[in-house]
Amino acid sequence: MISERVSGALVIRTALSAETEVIADLHVRARSTYYPDGVPQADFDWTESWRGSIERPDGHVLCAVEQGRIVAIASFRTPDGAPVDTVKLFQFHVDPGHWRAGIGTALHAACVEEWRADGKRTAVLDVHADNRRAQAFYARQGWVPDPENPPAEGDHHLFLRFSVAGE
Repeated sequence: MISERVSGALVIRTALSAETEVIADLHVRARSTYYPDGVPQADFDWTESWRGSIERPDGHVLCAVEQGRIVAIASFRTPDGAPVDTVKLFQFHVDPGHWRAGIGTALHAACVEEWRADGKRTAVLDVHADNRRAQAFYARQGWVPDPENPPAEGDHHLFLRFSVAGE
């Protein structure tokens, strides 16, 4: 497991339970940028949800830290019922004030590095259909539409797949 990866002034490391409030706040700020009518589940306890993700023994939460501040987060694990060589990227957020600075690319590279170390061959995710910025980011990283999960009519999410073994 990656405990710390330094890239210039950026440090990518495993998130700590004590950081859940900061992580939940970043998550809500990032999500609010692509929901035109406000963030669904605004009254949901995201702090406890993130604490559960961080403390989950089969889960991983990485954070990118710049100048002592968490500026990006990623949460992933093998989903229930999936093959052991599959990982799902459940959450991936960069603080909106840090977009287009290479932080997301560095965090994604750290995720892929960990997936390879853990023997994962395939990564999957779903992205909100209106989140064109995220879709473009994932495409640049090599994600493609998941042929096994085409979106259903009226679905608000697109399902993407990434070959972890590919360079």
